[in-house]
Amino acid sequence: MKLLLVEDDMEISQMLKDYLGAENYEVVCVADGKEACEKFDSDSYALVLLDLMIPKISGMEVMQHIRQSSTIPIIIVSAKDTDADKTLGLGLGADDYITKPFSVTEVLARIKANIRRSTQYSKPAEPENETLVIGELVMNLTDYTVTKRNVKVDLTAKEYEILKLLLQNPQKVYTKEQMYSLIWNDAYLGDENAVNVHISRLRNKIEDNPRTPKYVITVWGIGYKLGDLS
Repeated sequence: MKLLLVEDDMEISQMLKDYLGAENYEVVCVADGKEACEKFDSDSYALVLLDLMIPKISGMEVMQHIRQSSTIPIIIVSAKDTDADKTLGLGLGADDYITKPFSVTEVLARIKANIRRSTQYSKPAEPENETLVIGELVMNLTDYTVTKRNVKVDLTAKEYEILKLLLQNPQKVYTKEQMYSLIWNDAYLGDENAVNVHISRLRNKIEDNPRTPKYVITVWGIGYKLGDLS
């Protein structure tokens, strides 16, 4: 699988390229945002590893450029580790956030997990048709599409899985810990940003008014559940 690595620290870039190359990934390395956008537009990749503090065009702008045309997994790898930075990065479309310094084994594990979810999300349709419907939303489980009023809603893999989890369990309230464990397949470390931001992004795409959601409801002090539109 081909990965796009956007990192201006040549030592880190070479270390990741060597390690991931030994794991049978083809890594294309770029050192600035302008070249990152050009490389992304001219080829196809399984995943993007993106530093935020890069020259010419910022990492955030690169991510916005990618999200205009693709739901490919994006993992931010950055020394900026405040909650505000993580929330902004996830809010603009990142699927995961790794802070520097990091272990290469952690990066590899995150890459595998995100590619696995993305591959599952985009796999070919199976013969039997199965849909989940609530209100004006229709989720097709065979071709992994979501429509609202017959208009396709473009969701990332995690947004799709969150919505699918709620649609398949309409009476259940999920805590953030439960949702993180089920969607991220990882131990919950008390970081609410990932769940909160993905819920916010999902609402922005499916709700008529994200401030007063009908589909993804907050159960204060507990977590989230599917709204009752009956």
